[in-house]
Amino acid sequence: MIERSPHATLGLSADEVLTTTRSVRKRLDLTRPVPRDVLLDCVDIAHQSPTGSNSQRWRWMMIEDPAKKLAIAELYRIHFAAKYAASEPPEPGSQADRINQSAQHLADHLHQVPVLVIPLLADRMGEGIPSWRQASRWGGILPAVWSFMLALRERGLGSAWTSLHLESEREVAELLGIPYDTYSQAGLFPVAYTIGTDFKLAKRPPAEEFVRWDEWS
Repeated sequence: MIERSPHATLGLSADEVLTTTRSVRKRLDLTRPVPRDVLLDCVDIAHQSPTGSNSQRWRWMMIEDPAKKLAIAELYRIHFAAKYAASEPPEPGSQADRINQSAQHLADHLHQVPVLVIPLLADRMGEGIPSWRQASRWGGILPAVWSFMLALRERGLGSAWTSLHLESEREVAELLGIPYDTYSQAGLFPVAYTIGTDFKLAKRPPAEEFVRWDEWS
């Protein structure tokens, strides 16, 4: 990796990083700048992830410009409002209600996040693309994106994997000068230092409930 100024890390074990990297929305620090070299370190780590044919068909768009962040956030909020207007409101106090409140907080403050990151796949994954090619292409970039999020966690930063802006992918591409016909956006990631670093394991059902051996039954 490229030699850069050292930045503090949390010293988590591999298992701790893997099991405590949460989707962070309410606990993003909107006031603390994120140094560019920290982001570059995380991308360097992400580029060590496995990729089909060793092709590294990735690009990373980092958005710091306030006007561009605001334009993207406004598009995001349009699609967010439409999505939640079409769904039944969850029971107050339920886990779904807490998630909705967290998502609403992110939508309201998206333009204030220090950096928005859009990973790009060097291919256009539109309608009609065969499933094997879709799986191959996305399988090349998604491990890199997850590695990026893990690297953020180890450095005291957080993010959340969002995709609502993709309803306006072409418009966002035009805003940022992304060649729409040759690059697909893999998501939108708000990146900031976290307020506290004490993230814990999530409640998940045991593996036995999800695994099948040799046949579906």
